[in-house]
Amino acid sequence: MRLWSATTISYFGSFITRTALPFAAILVLGAGPLEISALRGLELVAGLLVGLFAGAWVDRLRRKPIMVGADLGRAILLGSIPVAAVVGALAMPQLLVVAFIAAVLTTFFDIASTTYLPTLVSRAQLLPANSALTASSSAAEMTGFGISGFLIQVFTAPIAIAVDAASFLASALALGTIRQAEPEPPAVVDREPVAREIRDGLRVVLGSPTLRAIAGAHGATHLLWGIFGTVYLLFATRDLALGPAAIGIIAGVGGAGSFLGAALAGRVVARFGIGRTMLLGMVGFTVGNALIPLAPSGAVVVGAAFLVAQQLIGDSAGTLYDVVETSLTQSVVAPRILGRVNASISTYTTLLSLIGTIGGGILAEVLGLRQAMAIGVLGGVAAFAFLWFSPIRTMRGVPADFSVAPSPDDAPLTE
Repeated sequence: MRLWSATTISYFGSFITRTALPFAAILVLGAGPLEISALRGLELVAGLLVGLFAGAWVDRLRRKPIMVGADLGRAILLGSIPVAAVVGALAMPQLLVVAFIAAVLTTFFDIASTTYLPTLVSRAQLLPANSALTASSSAAEMTGFGISGFLIQVFTAPIAIAVDAASFLASALALGTIRQAEPEPPAVVDREPVAREIRDGLRVVLGSPTLRAIAGAHGATHLLWGIFGTVYLLFATRDLALGPAAIGIIAGVGGAGSFLGAALAGRVVARFGIGRTMLLGMVGFTVGNALIPLAPSGAVVVGAAFLVAQQLIGDSAGTLYDVVETSLTQSVVAPRILGRVNASISTYTTLLSLIGTIGGGILAEVLGLRQAMAIGVLGGVAAFAFLWFSPIRTMRGVPADFSVAPSPDDAPLTE
C-alpha cells in the first residue's frame, strides 16, 4: 500500500510534466517538430546510455534507496524550470539538460520499481498488484492530464512543472516509510564484472522465445509512440486547432480507458488466458491509435471525437496488454536477474523509441504530421506479429515450475 501511495503521487505529477514540458518548449520558446524531437530524443538517449548499466546495479543493490534517490534528484531538476521562468532565464538548452538528466534518474527508478514489486508480494499476487498500480496510474492520468491543461493555460507550463517537482518529494517520503526488508543483495566478493552481469541479462532475453517476443512487441509499440510522441501535440494544436485545456481533457479521458483496462485484466486473463488477452490488447491498441491520423482537420468537434475514441480504445487495450506483459515477465524470470532482464528489454525499446522520435520529426517535416502518424501505426502491426509467432499465442497460464534464468554453468537457455 505504501508503494502504491508513492507511485500514485509520482504518477500524478509526471502526467502533468509529460504535457507541460513540451508545451513549455512550444508555447514559451516557439519550438517546432525538430526541437520537440530533440527534447524527446535526449530523454531516450539517456535511457539508452545507462539502461543496461542500471539493470546491473539494481540487481546488485537494494531497490528502495535507488528509487528514493531518483525521486529527490528529479524534484531538484524539475524545480529549476519554474525558477528559471520566474527570473526570465528559461531557454531551450536548460530544458534539454533537465530532460536528459531526469531521464537517467527515471531509468534507474523504473527498473528498480519493476524489480522491487516481486520482493513485496508473492508470484500469485503479481497480476492483481500490477493491476492496482496501473489502475492508480490511470486515475492519476484522468486528473493529471486534465489539470495540466488548465494549469498551463492559466499559470503557464513552467509553473505547472513545479507541481511535478513537489510530487517527487512526496513520493520519496512515502517510499521512505516502507519497512519491509528486501532480500540481501549479493556480497561484494560474489559480484561478477558489470560487463558479464549485463551479458547474463541479455542471454536470458535472447535465449527465451517468450522474452524475445515480449521484447519485440514492446519495441514495436515504442517505435509507434516515438513517432506519435513527437507529432501528437503539434498535430492536435495546428491541424485540429485544439488548445492546451482541451488536449489535457482528452488525455484525461485516456486515463478512464486505462483504468478500465487495468481493472479488467484479471478477469480477462481468467476468461481467455494470457496469450489471447495479450493479442486482444495489442489489436485494440493498434486500432485505437490508427484513429488519430484519421481525425479530420477543420472540424474541431469531430477531430476531438477521434482523439477521445483513441484514448478510450487504444489506452484501455494497451493498458490491458501492459499489465499482463509485466506480470508475465516478473513471473518467469528469477528475482536475482530480473533487474538486468528488465533493463535489457527497456534498453532495446528505448532504442526503438529513439529511432521513432528522430524518424517522426523527419517524417513530419518531409511528409506532414498526419502522414508521419499513419506510418507509425505500422509499429502496432509489427507488435501483433511478434506475439502471434511465439509461444505466447497459445499460453493459457504460467505453470508453477515455468521460469527462465541463466544456469550456474552458463548452459544454453531452454524453456
